[in-house]
Amino acid sequence: MALGLENAGFDAVGLVEIDPDACATLRANRPSWNVLETDVRGFDPVGFRGVDLFAGGVPCPPFSVAGKQLGANDDRDLFPTALEMIECIEPQSVLLENVPGFAARRFSGYRAALARRLHDLGYWVDWAVLNASDHGVPQLRPRFIIVALRERFVPFFEWPARTPATQSVGECLFDLMAEGGWQDASAWAQGANGIAPTLVGGSRKHGGADLGPTRARSAWRKLGVNGVSLADSPPGPDFPADTMPRLTVRMAARLQGFPDSWRLMGRKTAAYRQVGNALPPLVAEAVGRSLACALAQEDPAWRSKEQLSLQGLMG
Repeated sequence: MALGLENAGFDAVGLVEIDPDACATLRANRPSWNVLETDVRGFDPVGFRGVDLFAGGVPCPPFSVAGKQLGANDDRDLFPTALEMIECIEPQSVLLENVPGFAARRFSGYRAALARRLHDLGYWVDWAVLNASDHGVPQLRPRFIIVALRERFVPFFEWPARTPATQSVGECLFDLMAEGGWQDASAWAQGANGIAPTLVGGSRKHGGADLGPTRARSAWRKLGVNGVSLADSPPGPDFPADTMPRLTVRMAARLQGFPDSWRLMGRKTAAYRQVGNALPPLVAEAVGRSLACALAQEDPAWRSKEQLSLQGLMG
């Protein structure tokens, strides 16, 4: 999210993150970023009052179909914490994201209460489920996105237009699959002619370096990928012709939309968790550009990244 919003023109004045490996990644790639390694539940945001944007990826297990969907009864539900921070900071706009399961009927009351609270704080609120594949990412990955704006900016906001992915999994990963000398990389790439299913990153409590549960692995199998685990390196010259290759963390990162220059810190499982749990940068950038245009009170058709200088606090 931070990378995508940076590409949309926002200057990250603070990034709150509890995971030490994720903090190390942020610092390694952006030494100038103000990375605050702490639990948001104990973070005092008073020093960030009046920023242009408050953005956050709220933990998904309370609303994920892969979990028990306990919602407000799950101690990992951080929407109340986000609302407390928003009340203190009084940003001009808000961007929150979660799993598409949050759009389910069973959470309609929770969504309504969340919208009412934001409205009481002086915001217009809207939400949408966006597919990453509609914003240039060769992966399905639907995400629930909430935006909130002060009323004077609302006439200038439009949800980003669709820009469908132009690459299949094979086209996206061919060079990475071939860099170890695998002779069948070209044939594999031709067979992997669809977009990827949603990458599943797991958590510290559950999930390792694999591509998800049985249903997800079946979808990967159709693309010629062994999703049982991740590889430490791409296939070599002696890779068996009748064996499906596994993805490396770097391959997963590219499918998520990270540039190859983005360094991932920590061991394989920790690095993959960061990739699999991320909001694809291209999706964050698309929504960020829409918000930046609204904050600049410009017609969306005339937006210009170069003309914007905005500040954001991300958690």
